[in-house]
Amino acid sequence: MSDLPPLQALRCFEAVARLGSVTRAAETLHVTHSAVSQQLRHLESLLGLSLFEREGRGLRLSENGRLYALQVRAALSDIGDATRSLRVRPREGELVVSVIPSFGLHWLLPRLPRFAERHPNERIRLQAGLDVQDLRQGAADVAIRMGHGPWEGLSQQPLFEDVLLMVAAPHFRGGRLPATPAEVLACPPVRSAESWSSWCEAVGLPEPPPLAGLWINDSNLTIEAVRLGQGVALERLSIVHGLLQRGELVALTDVRVPYPYPYWLVWPTTGGRRAPPTAFGDWLAEEVATYRARLAGG
Repeated sequence: MSDLPPLQALRCFEAVARLGSVTRAAETLHVTHSAVSQQLRHLESLLGLSLFEREGRGLRLSENGRLYALQVRAALSDIGDATRSLRVRPREGELVVSVIPSFGLHWLLPRLPRFAERHPNERIRLQAGLDVQDLRQGAADVAIRMGHGPWEGLSQQPLFEDVLLMVAAPHFRGGRLPATPAEVLACPPVRSAESWSSWCEAVGLPEPPPLAGLWINDSNLTIEAVRLGQGVALERLSIVHGLLQRGELVALTDVRVPYPYPYWLVWPTTGGRRAPPTAFGDWLAEEVATYRARLAGG
């Protein structure tokens, strides 16, 4: 690759092109002003053309520089993406579990110490995110997903179906909690991605106006807003069960409606394998059975 300039020269050039200043580029890259200037001169010497037009003490991209900056920026972004993908790939002796943040925080994480006690030589790495990982590319070993499936190229193990219920903080409105569905719907709502239509249909009341209340696009922030007493929320039982048990939240009514998307454990199907690649699947099935038994017992 004789045409490939030094990476440091390209980084300095991209930073100056993006920020419009050698000084600001040097601060961003944590190097000296003279080091950046030297890299720019070196790059222009290798290319045999000027990337900048000098205007007094400032710099302005030439037309060649502008076109080159666009291509260099895209190439550096590709290198960054490739590096991040490599970093998150499973390492020897660990199991990478892809999970949505709310389920990982409120349901899975409190139970993981029991897995560690049973399998001390198994190392778990949680990879939380709302994006759906393509497990066939090796970014994670297994994933916990919500949906109906099937997913192409993946085996799946059903975990459980969820329900939605109305919750609030015990100190909401000074402890004067709503006692009926009508009173619940008269409270300030904290809305997330969960639709209130099925719950309102079950109680025979109209849904609150779309603009009413606080809207949050993350279940963890929704729950925190409710814990702070900012309103009532319709949430999945799986992610508020622990909070209910500890008294940090309370269920406002007995009305519960089915959540439309069950939980599954999924993993790549390779070589005809129909079982999860480690003991994680067996342990998770036991935890699910215990959880469901507790729910059935009240």
